[in-house]
Amino acid sequence: MEKFPLKGNPSIPLHSPTYHTVTKKNQPTGGIRTSSVTSDDDMIDINTSTTEERPSTHHDDGNGHSAVTFNGMHAVGETDDIPGIGQYDDFHTIDWQRDIARDRMRHRYIIKKKQDSLWDLIKGAHDAWSGWVCVLLVGLFTGGVAGVIDIGASWMADLKYGICPQAFWLNQEQCCWSSNETSFDSANCSQWFTWPEVFGQSREGAGPYIISYLFYIMWGLLFAALSASLVRMFAPYACGSGIPEIKTILSGFIIRGYLGKWTLIIKSVGLILSVSAGLSLGKEGPMVHIACCIGNILSYLFPKYGRNEAKKREILSAAAAAGVSVAFGAPIGGVLFSLEEVSYYFPLKTLWRSFFCALIAAFILRSINPFGNEHSVLFYVEYNKPWIFFELVPFVGLGIIGGVIATLFIKANLYWCRYRKFSKLGQYPVTEVLVVTVITAIIAYPNPYTRMNTSQLIYLLFSQCGIQNSDNLCDYDRNFTDVKSAIEIAEAGTGVFQAMWLLMLALILKLVMTIFTFGMKVPCGLFIPSLCLGAIMGRIVGIGVEQLAYHYPKIWLFSGECSTGENCITPGLYAMVGAAAVLGGVTRMTVSLVVIMFELTGGVRYIVPLMAAAMASKWVGDALGRQGIYDAHIALNGYPFLDSKDEFAHTSLAADVMQPKRNENLSVITQDSMTVDDVEALLKETEHNGYPVVVSQESQYLVGFVLRRDLNLAIANARRMVDGICGQSLVLFTSGNPVQTLGPPPLKLKKILDMAPITITDQTPMETVVDMFRKLGLRQTLVTHNGRLLGVITKKDVLRHVKQMDNEDPNSVLFN
Repeated sequence: MEKFPLKGNPSIPLHSPTYHTVTKKNQPTGGIRTSSVTSDDDMIDINTSTTEERPSTHHDDGNGHSAVTFNGMHAVGETDDIPGIGQYDDFHTIDWQRDIARDRMRHRYIIKKKQDSLWDLIKGAHDAWSGWVCVLLVGLFTGGVAGVIDIGASWMADLKYGICPQAFWLNQEQCCWSSNETSFDSANCSQWFTWPEVFGQSREGAGPYIISYLFYIMWGLLFAALSASLVRMFAPYACGSGIPEIKTILSGFIIRGYLGKWTLIIKSVGLILSVSAGLSLGKEGPMVHIACCIGNILSYLFPKYGRNEAKKREILSAAAAAGVSVAFGAPIGGVLFSLEEVSYYFPLKTLWRSFFCALIAAFILRSINPFGNEHSVLFYVEYNKPWIFFELVPFVGLGIIGGVIATLFIKANLYWCRYRKFSKLGQYPVTEVLVVTVITAIIAYPNPYTRMNTSQLIYLLFSQCGIQNSDNLCDYDRNFTDVKSAIEIAEAGTGVFQAMWLLMLALILKLVMTIFTFGMKVPCGLFIPSLCLGAIMGRIVGIGVEQLAYHYPKIWLFSGECSTGENCITPGLYAMVGAAAVLGGVTRMTVSLVVIMFELTGGVRYIVPLMAAAMASKWVGDALGRQGIYDAHIALNGYPFLDSKDEFAHTSLAADVMQPKRNENLSVITQDSMTVDDVEALLKETEHNGYPVVVSQESQYLVGFVLRRDLNLAIANARRMVDGICGQSLVLFTSGNPVQTLGPPPLKLKKILDMAPITITDQTPMETVVDMFRKLGLRQTLVTHNGRLLGVITKKDVLRHVKQMDNEDPNSVLFN
């Protein structure tokens, strides 16, 4: 028998409906079944297999617990007397079907009680709107935390260059606003002191340059060391972007502590520090993790969500939407991101709640106004010139290049992460962070485009050359006579070509440094570096097309649009399209990506170019490598994630996959012939996570399924609470009173038996089985032949089988 074929089975949660056993084999389903009633089992089972709903009976079960049963399930109060039943163990899968059924039971019970008293009516109303209140709170807190992170990161990033002596808590932009200078220009702002000036030097010259260089490296090292040490000491789960793990958790996996309060605090502080350290990473991906931590913590205020893992996933989906909403100022993009990229189970109700949550979070962030301007988006663009039809060709070209760059990045990053995981390097996480930080700082400082903050660089690349721009990128042979006059097309000066060389160097450096940075033990996101790579590539292509239009304005390609002398090509638009292409290639997003991009920039009229580039980039990416970066990291870490987008194209049967194989022994429990000692011996000898209950060892007809955890808890609880229970006591999974014997009293465990386990026959095609696991969220299914039990298929068996069929290592799947 394989070790752990049933790992990953959580038990029936607190206040849970439990399933009831029928002992008579020939009993028909449907109708009302009554079993012999004792003081413990004062119940009438109601089987609602017919279309109309029968009235439920409401009884006292002899222990003062009132309970309602539907379809053999107890709603409330039935397993309260066994503490701990229904909690999940770490690294286990949840049972969606049972959790959702449990919630329905609880809901029916509350509706039924509404008529009893005013207090029950209030409780019913509270239950109805608790979901909206929960997502409202998640939105409020996510917006607040995001505002703090944005403000902290912008202040600390500027600390590498200098300080505001009058008010050290202001960043460079705010410091220069406080003076009387009207426009913000870092070069001639008297209030802001660079580090050489603090030590009495001038701004320019060799000496001051060396001082600035050293301070840049020192601050970066300090921030990175702090970030890595905090993660290592307090919250190891706070590293990375968190999106692969969030995807896995939302697919129904338990990772204890991944969404806890320490992870939230350290991830938020560590994110500010690692972004400020000048590393090639972004803060947008980790915002999703932070928002999900907030969602998880707040869901415990509402037992409906806190105690039910399947319901909690609805809050986490809404929180993920709020995370993207505050990261980019893109509420609709956030909802679509949650739907397309991270969520596994996304009913319509969750869509509305995600929309509401993203709206509240964006509203709070807007009122905090961390960017200090009238826009709540990162890279607002001012231009709105229409694009020429011919330009779709370079846009699709950018999509193709973006897909190639993204595939290069994914393959190289995976290779490095695999090396880190299986070599000595993985034992020195803080050292690795410090080495990468020093190398990044040393190479980045001499090039002005890599020295500046990545977000500022993207903004610069997106923006149009106007009268205020003093950057080399805008060194055209133009003479502006008037601020209002149209920008005419002009020849690029020497500054533009110099800037293009520096940008090409920046592209290579950013690509290489991001490969080594993503996956280090600091909080690090991937959105901003990907956007930056694409924006550099797009701007270079854009300048090329612009110069083509200047030198050959009459050719048919430009259809006469460029012969008027006005600027008909916008290089900033190419940067925007290129950014979308690389990000789309890395993450394989399409719909949500386009919406995020136009919400991010405010460029609504450029939806078609963005769509063309995103589609081309996805196709190229899919052709060169199947997985996006998040799916690749899920596979690398071995998380048990059954992707609902994948096709299962093999022709195997359930009998090929089930455990045990045909000639091996199957561990089962009989319904009324095993003693407590027998059951405990079985639990010691085997490590399965649950056991089928059969009528007898000879007949092997299936009665139900019981979880290992529940058995352990119930036996321990009975030894403690019930007089006379000892090793010789019979364990009964039947209702009815047994024949009275002289021996010790029996132990009745019918309450913890799942009477409706999902079963299939041994001839079921694996295609169907995999679909059942994906769409029903199963943990295991029992395999029968002519009604007799043959074996069990668990989620782990399915994942291993899929890996085997794809010629990969089946042992890479991580379970407890």
